[in-house]
Formats: sequence, structure tokens, C-alpha cells
Amino acid sequence: METVDLNNQAGVNAEQRTAPLKPYDPTYDPLKSENPGQGRDYAPTYWIGTAGEPPADDGPVQGDMDVDVVIVGAGFTGLTAAIFLAENYGIKATVLEANRTSWGCSTRNGGQAQCATGRLKRSQWIDRYGLDIAHKLHQECLDGMATFKELIKDIDCEPQPGGHLYIAHRDRQMPILEKEAKLLRETFNYDAQIMDGDTVKRDWFGDQEAVGAMHEPEGIGIHAGKLAFGYHLKARALGVKIHPASPVQSWETRGGVHYLTTPGGVVKARSVGMATGGYTSQGLHSQLKNRLLPVLSNSIVTRPLTDEEIAACNMHTRQVITDTRILRHYYRLLPDNRLQIGSRSAITGRDAPQEKYKNMLISDMHRKFPLLKGVKIDYSWWGWVDVSHDMMPRIFQPNPKETVYYALGYGGNGVMYSAQAGKRLAQLIAGDKIDMSLPIFNSKLPFPNVKEMVESQAFAPFRRLGQSVLYRWYSHQDERP
Repeated sequence: METVDLNNQAGVNAEQRTAPLKPYDPTYDPLKSENPGQGRDYAPTYWIGTAGEPPADDGPVQGDMDVDVVIVGAGFTGLTAAIFLAENYGIKATVLEANRTSWGCSTRNGGQAQCATGRLKRSQWIDRYGLDIAHKLHQECLDGMATFKELIKDIDCEPQPGGHLYIAHRDRQMPILEKEAKLLRETFNYDAQIMDGDTVKRDWFGDQEAVGAMHEPEGIGIHAGKLAFGYHLKARALGVKIHPASPVQSWETRGGVHYLTTPGGVVKARSVGMATGGYTSQGLHSQLKNRLLPVLSNSIVTRPLTDEEIAACNMHTRQVITDTRILRHYYRLLPDNRLQIGSRSAITGRDAPQEKYKNMLISDMHRKFPLLKGVKIDYSWWGWVDVSHDMMPRIFQPNPKETVYYALGYGGNGVMYSAQAGKRLAQLIAGDKIDMSLPIFNSKLPFPNVKEMVESQAFAPFRRLGQSVLYRWYSHQDERP
């Protein structure tokens, strides 16, 4: 990958930094709102609070524009797609962002880069697609991790490498982990190892719920805000134009050319890539209506822990960690010695600000780490996750007659795979070849399917009502002995 000077961007006004036009909206809900707003400020996340000043941008769209490629969404996927378009194909895209750069999923996640695409395990890939496709999907994940590592090597995003620790929170989960680890080693040549609960709590991380764990070799923790701003700087250094406060309010295609109306003017484009994640509005494009179910995830970050507190909790690793709940927890010790932990949140945006969801997560933290009772919480936020109805992402051209493409549906595993998805999206837009035998490249995001949802433990066959019922059922399943 070409090395660019992120601090010396030719032709870029380093002082042009678009200020927010409106305050953060804590109740925003992509299933209820026509669009995600215009120029809204960031959510008050740890990542934004500690990333420094947002980078310079190209200002909102002011007047009509005629460009080759538009990317809708300036998050991880949109920015990496623009980077690969510029580096590999000489195409300098124009990125339209409704609010501020990486305003949505990209600065509200847990910062965990895992070797996964979507939410299904390798054994579920085999059951659904067969062994040959499962092998190809696994290789796609490995390639994606390599892409991610290469992309971030000159970005100071505080990487915490070493792998992923998958903690069994109940005894009944251990046989499942043991079976999956054996499959990973013997079928995929992927060195997953099992350890017992005492070893986990003594030598790795003192999660008092741990009855054992599976360790996999690939996994990196990153600072999501610094990564987002690094992608932004890298893209602009390559000649990409990034326009904040420029939501797509309407879209018309005439004669194969796309006319995207923003508050400041109409942007005429030959190709469009959609990379809007969990903040995809129902009205953005007909090919996306009802094809995602955005779900909320809540995160908290403690004050910096003392060396004594870290030692007392046996926090010996800074690798990324998740547990085996369906409504899983994700957590790790950050470089500045804060504990970050996240899990499920409210069903609707209207309910998200209720204090009870923060308190639920604090209670979960106390159950895992009783010695941290009373430790101050410095940051609390929530964000929408783009969950597809079959738990797998898609990087796809939905209509071969139209130059419209999307990369969506990571289901909470987008920190790493968004980089690979951005690369694949760039390939599609540029007319390059990708392996069309993979289902994530050869089929649309599906509509809800009750049978598939039950089999894959997906969310909400009946949208929000179904999600509420399933959450109660999942919570019962997660907490039973």
C-alpha cells in the first residue's frame, strides 16, 4: 500500500474544520427518522473524547457538483473504500456524510477487530453453505485481517494485538467451545486453544463468571476515534473529497447517472457506493428498505484503574474479550488502564437515554469484577449496529443495470471487516473481479425470514416487537445454569 504523509496534504486547507450545526440527538432511531440529520455533533463516546480535534474536511456541499464516484457515509467502510479507489484505481471519490466524519457506528463501537465477518461461527457456515464455501469465507476473514493490519500500520490508533479471548460464562458453553476450537484447528488450520476457568481467571483476566475460554490467534483492540480520524486523513491526502453536513435527501437515476440531492446542491455521479452501517435510513435507496435491522449496543468506560485494582482483578492481558452470551458482552483493558465493557441496550432510540440501560451494564461489570464496585464511570454511550437478517454482511451490486453498490450488515464485527469490505466495495465500483462464489458477494441483503432467524438466533423476525420478545428469551437462555 502506498505511504502517504498524513500531515502534509497538498491542496488541503488544514484550518477548514466544519463545526457541528446541531447538537447530538440521543434518541435518533434509523427506523423512525427519514435521515440521520444534518451536521449533528458526535455522541459523547470515549473515542471522541480522547481522539483529539477532528481532522480538516472539505466543508458541506455548496452548489451542484459533477463527479465520477460518490460514497455515501464517511465511516470506516466509506473511508477505506475511498482510500482503495484512490490508491489502486486512481479514482478520487467524493464522500457525502450527513453529519461529521465517522459520526455513526465507527465511533460508537467497542474497538474490537476480530477475525470474523457477520455473527455466524465457522460451524454455522458449514451447516449453511457447505465446507468449500466455509473455507473460502475463512480465508476472506484472514485476508481481511491482513488488509486491516496493513491499512493501520501508519495510523496511531493504539493497537492492542495478541488475539481474542472468548470466555464461557456457563459450564454448558464449554462443550460448544471445545467442539468449535477442534473444528478451527483441524478443519481450518486455525490455532484455537481451550483453557479452563482457573487458568483464565488466574493468568489471563479475572472475570468471575469465566468457567473456561477459547483463545484464537487473531484479534486486535484499537482506538476507534483515532482510527477513524486516521482513515480520514489518509483519504484526503490521496485526493478524496469529504463533505460533512451533506445528507442525501433524495435520489434519482436518469440514463444511468445518479442525481443525489443534498441541502447544498445536487451531486451528479456515475457510480454510488452506500456505506451507512447502522445509520442507514429507510428512505436512502429502495434496495435497502427493510433489509437491515439496526439494534442498539451500550458501552461504558471506567476511570483509569490503579495498578493495585488491575492486579487485584488479575487483568493480565489487554487482548479483546467477548463472552458466550447470545446478548454478548465485549470488554478489555484499554491502554490508559480504563476498563471498557459493552452489551445490549434499549430496543428503540426513544428509550435509549434511560438510565436503566447504563445501570444494567454497570451491574454486569460488577458481576464479572466484584472488586470494581464503586469505581466511577467516566463515559457512557450507545450506538446502532447494522444487523442483517441472516447474520452475514453483503458487499453487492443489487441491480446489474445500475452502478449502485453497498457494503453493509456486519452485525457488530465491522471494525476489522469494514476495511476489507471497503476494499471489496472499491473493486466492485472500479469493475475489478472478486470471488463471486461467496454468498456475501453474490446475493442481496435478505428480507426477514422467520426460519433462518430461528436457526441462526437472529434478531426480530417481526422487527421491534419480535426483537423485544427475543431479547427476553435470549436473556433467559443466557442466564440459566
